[in-house]
Amino acid sequence: MSTTAVERPVPGGMTRARHRRVVGLGALAAAVLLVGALSLVVGARSLTPAEVWHGLFAAPESDQRLSEIRLIVRTVRVPRTVLGIVAGIALGVGGALIQGYTRNPIADTGLVGVNAGASFAVVSVIAVFGFTDPLLYLWFGFLGAAVAGVVVFGLSSIGRGAGNPLTLALAGQGVTVFLAAMTTAVALTDTKSLNALRFWNAGSVTGVGYDVIWPVTAFVVVGLVLALVMLPSLNLLNLGDDVARGLGVNIALSRTIGIVSITLLAGAATAACGPIAFLGLMVAHVARYLAGPDYRWLVPYAGLLGAVVLLVCDIVGRLVVRPGELDAGVVVSLLGAPFFAALVWRGKFRSA
Repeated sequence: MSTTAVERPVPGGMTRARHRRVVGLGALAAAVLLVGALSLVVGARSLTPAEVWHGLFAAPESDQRLSEIRLIVRTVRVPRTVLGIVAGIALGVGGALIQGYTRNPIADTGLVGVNAGASFAVVSVIAVFGFTDPLLYLWFGFLGAAVAGVVVFGLSSIGRGAGNPLTLALAGQGVTVFLAAMTTAVALTDTKSLNALRFWNAGSVTGVGYDVIWPVTAFVVVGLVLALVMLPSLNLLNLGDDVARGLGVNIALSRTIGIVSITLLAGAATAACGPIAFLGLMVAHVARYLAGPDYRWLVPYAGLLGAVVLLVCDIVGRLVVRPGELDAGVVVSLLGAPFFAALVWRGKFRSA
């Protein structure tokens, strides 16, 4: 007599798989809080938890040392930590989405041209207008990322291969290469632009204030809402366009909203921090390993993992060359390159 394996519920009526995923999400959320707290303590000047608490909640003091601690915590480390969490979530979710919508397991948010578009916009406004304010970088960088994303999506929507994930990848690569060449050309003709590009391209979560963080957070929240709304249709799209169409999915609308969501998430994070390579690629694969292929779980896992990884890389960058620092984007790349090589070596490029 044949038997069929049935997934048994755990107490409370929840299946084991669902229970495991919920516990995993809770653990990742706790990890974000833990690493965020560590980010407030670690730096060129190490602080005790009591000093951090004082810096966060105590009233202004006449004592110079305590005033300095309060200044460090409130104006440097808290904004840095908040931006690390917001940008990490955005890049993690964006990486999972782009792999899903293109069905390409090595896709990253840079595939749709947002990194190259933001870089070109930043260099151009510095060369033409001489802007140096990070808040202006944000708006022009986001505009450049958005325009690049629209151009890539537009090119992938025309011709015989319209709507094909491969066409989207090829259009993104073409636009990225073109914008990278234009960025280099502009930077080489203007010393100020070249210097700004050199530091901005490293990818960093430091040096910005709440005037940058709040707009970035608003864009990221909108992108997350759009992403969460479209997750059920994304699961169906990964069964194939014909199957998804037969199940009632409006493929063009779903992909359009998906690209808008990716552009908002990756564009906002890139405009604020600079391009941070490999983060979305890495956390999407780890999230798929932990949560499985269901994007309703994979995407939240990827977002929380992105925040943890970016904060950890930022903390490591503060420690390895003390009293100096390595930018978080550099540390992520140093981690991401061997991760990418390991994926190739193990042959783990399964369809997203």
